[in-house]
Amino acid sequence: MRMKVVQHDITRLTADAIVNAANETLLGGGGVDGAIHRRAGPRLLEACRKLPEVRPGVRCPTGEARATPGFDLAARFVIHTVGPVWKGGGHGESELLAACHRHSLALARTLHVERIAFPAISCGIYGYPADRAARIAVATVHDELAKYPHPSQVLFCCLNEPMFTIFKRALDESGTEA
Repeated sequence: MRMKVVQHDITRLTADAIVNAANETLLGGGGVDGAIHRRAGPRLLEACRKLPEVRPGVRCPTGEARATPGFDLAARFVIHTVGPVWKGGGHGESELLAACHRHSLALARTLHVERIAFPAISCGIYGYPADRAARIAVATVHDELAKYPHPSQVLFCCLNEPMFTIFKRALDESGTEA
């Protein structure tokens, strides 16, 4: 099973890497980002502060990814990615969301990650429709896994039952080998 949907708290998940649905500053925020920062401890914020800014206040532009150690998490690494804010679908949101998954997986390969977990990127405060986001996530990860043998397992980690159901449906409907 290379792709799997699980209902779990991503901050407590044992994996080589977990993906953080971050903001461009990488200095913490709400939702998944805030939960990861709290669980990882203050060294995560210190590590994020050390990442260079590409523009004033921006350490990771939307669609890109950066890595830090996991510190107090069960995961060795945190791969931070910034998903797009939903603006109706006509502003490149789908391409940017796919890029989040592609860049996170590319970074995972450079870190020799075998097991990685993604949250529902952009589906919280950024307002991306979860059903659309799930289909993009599943299709993008499937395409990447078809090209590369690693990571060997990708988890879509959903905190609650409604999000689990949406991602499970997207995986089931994709016709890909789960």
